[in-house]
Amino acid sequence: MSEQMDGERLDSRHEAYDIQGVQEKWLKVWDELAPFKSGDPKDSRPKKYVLDMFPYPSGDLHMGHAEAYALGDVIARYWVQRGFNVLHPIGWDAFGLPAENAAIKRNSDPREWTYENIATQRASMRRYGCSFDWERMFNTCDPEYYKWNQWIFLRLYERGLAYRKDSAVNWCPDCQTVLANEQVVAGLCERCDTGVTKKKLNQWYFKITDYAERLLVDMEQLEGKWPEKVLTMQRNWIGKSTGAKVNFEIEGRESPVTIYTTRPDTLFGATFMVVAVDGDLARELAQGSGVEAEFEKYLESVRAASDIDRLSTDRQKTGVFLNRFAINPVNDERIPIWASDYVLADYGTGAIMAVPAHDQRDLDFAKAMGLPIRVVVDTASEDPNESGVATDGDGVLINSGPYNGTSVASAGTKIVADLAAKGSAEATDNYRLRDWLISRQRFWGTPIPIIHCEKCGEVAVPDQSLPVKLPTARDIDLKPKGVSPLATADEWVNVECPKCGGPARRDTDTMDTFVDSSWYFLRYTSVDVHDKPFDSEAVKTWLPVDQYVGGVSHAILHLLYSRFFTKALHDMGYLDFTEPFTRLLNQGMVLMDGSAMSKSRGNLVRLSDELGKHGVDAIRLSMVFAGPPEDDVDWRDVSPSGSVKFLSRALRISHDVTSKVGADIATGHLPLRKVTHKALADIAFAVESFRFNVAVARIMELVNATRKAIDSGPGGADPAVREAAEAVAISLSLIAPFTAEEMWEKLGHKPSVARAGWPKIDETLLVAEKVIALLQVNGKIKDRIEVAPGIDEAALREIALANPAMIEAIGQMTVKNVIVRAPKLVNVVV
Repeated sequence: MSEQMDGERLDSRHEAYDIQGVQEKWLKVWDELAPFKSGDPKDSRPKKYVLDMFPYPSGDLHMGHAEAYALGDVIARYWVQRGFNVLHPIGWDAFGLPAENAAIKRNSDPREWTYENIATQRASMRRYGCSFDWERMFNTCDPEYYKWNQWIFLRLYERGLAYRKDSAVNWCPDCQTVLANEQVVAGLCERCDTGVTKKKLNQWYFKITDYAERLLVDMEQLEGKWPEKVLTMQRNWIGKSTGAKVNFEIEGRESPVTIYTTRPDTLFGATFMVVAVDGDLARELAQGSGVEAEFEKYLESVRAASDIDRLSTDRQKTGVFLNRFAINPVNDERIPIWASDYVLADYGTGAIMAVPAHDQRDLDFAKAMGLPIRVVVDTASEDPNESGVATDGDGVLINSGPYNGTSVASAGTKIVADLAAKGSAEATDNYRLRDWLISRQRFWGTPIPIIHCEKCGEVAVPDQSLPVKLPTARDIDLKPKGVSPLATADEWVNVECPKCGGPARRDTDTMDTFVDSSWYFLRYTSVDVHDKPFDSEAVKTWLPVDQYVGGVSHAILHLLYSRFFTKALHDMGYLDFTEPFTRLLNQGMVLMDGSAMSKSRGNLVRLSDELGKHGVDAIRLSMVFAGPPEDDVDWRDVSPSGSVKFLSRALRISHDVTSKVGADIATGHLPLRKVTHKALADIAFAVESFRFNVAVARIMELVNATRKAIDSGPGGADPAVREAAEAVAISLSLIAPFTAEEMWEKLGHKPSVARAGWPKIDETLLVAEKVIALLQVNGKIKDRIEVAPGIDEAALREIALANPAMIEAIGQMTVKNVIVRAPKLVNVVV
C-alpha cells in the first residue's frame, strides 16, 4: 500500500481503512450476489435501461473511461435504489484499424491483440466497481454478433437501402482505406491525421438520405432530453435547405443538366456554369472538346486536395474552360461551362449556376477567369465589380426582365413557378447529408455478405449461410495495399454462386465499424437468442434506452447512424419506436494542465497508477465531484487524496453508531433528522438533473452534520444518528460503492447496500420553520429578515415598511409602489 494510503487512518479508536483489502473483499461478495443482474423474468420491478457507450479495447482503461463510467454508474445505481429493475450492460466495440495495425507490427492475428485487451479492460471494469450485468456481455468481433450485422445488411439490401456505385471517395494514403465524410476532420484522417485524398472506387453505401427529413423531424422527440448542442450539430450535418432544381440545356447534349439553387431569384445573374472537375459530367463534357489533355492535367492536380481545402474561401480559384455552353432558362442566354475544384461531385448534382455578383466564391472565380459579373439584386451595397465583395442580402430585383422591382422573397417563388410551367424547374428541398459509405479495404471488420457471379451478378449470401466468417489472418498479408487483404485469401474468396452453382467470388470489403455500434443496444436485450438479432418481446420490455451516457465526439457519427438504423428497422416491422435513446448525457474530457493527455506531451496520467495510490472510490468520487458532467476536468485541479480523507471520515461515522438496527427513529434528535431528510431530497433531485457534484456536496454536508451530532450533540446512541449514517451509506453507494458497503455492514446490515432502497423522505421534516425575506429599495437589498414560510403579503408588507433599514433608505422620497412576493421578497419603488 502506498505511503499516502497507509497514512489515511480513521483515528486511534479504529482500525486502519485498508482500501485495497476492502476492494477485494466486496468484489468477491458482488461476484457471488450479482446484485445488478437484470434478466430474472419473475422480477416485477419497473424497468429502466441505462447504457454507457461501449469502449474500444485499445489497451487498458484510461482517465476518460474513469469519468464516463463513474457518471453512468451513478445513474444506474440510483435507479436501482429507487426500486427499478435496471438493465446496465457492457460489451466491447472490438473491430477496427488499431487492432489490424497492431497485428501487422506483431505479425499476428488481430483477434489475439483484441481479446487480450478485452480481458484487460474487463478486469479493470470489475475492479472499478461498475454495476454492470456481466451476463449480457458480448464483443462485436464475435461471429455470433457480426452474423447479425450481415443479416441487417441483407434486409437493407432487399429494400434498396444498401447499394454499390462508382464514386470519388475519401482515401487515407496511410491507412490505405476509404473514409466516410464524417471521418474526415479538417481534411485529415480522424485516426492518423494523414491528409485525405480522393480516389474513384466502386463502394457500398447505406441510403441514409432516404431518412434525412425524418431524422430532422423526429428531433422533436428529443428536445429537452438531449443536449441542444448535439441536436444543433445533427441539424447542421443533415443541412436541409429550401430551393429549386433548375434544368439548363447543354449545346450538343441530348439531356439537360439539373442544378440545385437556394437562390432562384438570382437566375438572371448566372453568367457561367461550373461542374465538379472530378465528376462524371465534367469528363463527359471534356470529351471531344479539344481540351482533354488540359482537363486531365488539371484533374490530376486536384486529386490530392481535401474537400475542406477545395471549399475554402481563401483558396486560389482555378479551372478549365470546357469549350461547351449551357442555356440559361430564364433568358435563353448562352453561358460558358467551366470545370473547377470548388464544386464537389457528391454535393447536389455536381454542377452549379454561377452568380458572381451574389456569391463570393463565384465572384472570386469570375475575377480570376475574366468572366462577366451582373448585379441582379439591388441591396444598396457597393457594386461587386468594384468592391470585390459579393452581396447576398435582401433587396429588389434589377436586370431581371419582367421581375424587376420584385422583392427577393417573392421573386424566387414567381421565377420557379414560371419555369415549372415550362417543365424547366421544380421547387424542392435539398440536404447536405450524403449516403453512408460503409466499404472498408481492411481485414478486421464484418465481411459484406454479397457474392459476385459473372452470370448472376450480385447475389446475397443466404441467411442460413450466415455468418460469413473472417478467415485466419496468419495466412494473409495484412499490410495496406489499396485493396482489402481479404482479396488475397483465394480459398476464402472463391466460392460457388448460391443461385446458379457456378464459380463466383466473395465481396472482399468489410463494413465500417460504425455499423457494429448502430444497433448494439438492441442486442443487449437478447444475448442468449441465437436465431435472430434480438427478441421482439425483450426489446419491447427494455427499449428505447432511458438514459444514454457518452462523449460529445459521437454527436454526428454514431448517434446519427443509430437513429437511421432504428428508423429502418421500425419500417421493416421489427421495432415499435423510432428513436433509440430517450435521454442523452455527454461528459467532458479529462485533461492535464489544460491539454488532452498524451505520452508525447508528457502529461499522461495512468488510471491504474491513480487507482493504486488512492483506491477506486476516491477516483470515482473525485471524478463525480470535479464539476458538472458536461464540463472538462483538469486532473491537476482534482484532489483524490482529499477524497480519501472524506471517505475515511464517512466510514468512521458507521463505527460510532451504537443504537441497534430498527431503533425507533421517530424519537431521534429532530434537528439532525431534518438535515438528513433535506439532504436525501436534495441528493435525489441533483442526481436526476445530472448535477452529480451537487449530490456529493450534500453528502459531505450530511457527514459533517452527523459528526457534529456524535461529538457535541445527542451522541452515537441517538436513533437519528443511525438514520443519518444509513442515509450516508445509501447515497454514497451511488459514487463510492466499496466504502458504502463497508459502512452498511458496520451498521449491522447484510449486503448489498446497492439494493437497500432509497430512504422514504418525510415531507413534514422538509418544511422550514423560518425563511429569509429580502427587503429592497429600487431593487437594492437593504436588509434580510427571518419570517414564517406561510406569512401573507399584507403582513410581510407591514413588517417591511416598519423595518428601520428600509425607513432609513426611503427617507423623504415618495413611495410609488410596493412589490410583495411572500415569503421571500419586498421591493419598494421610490
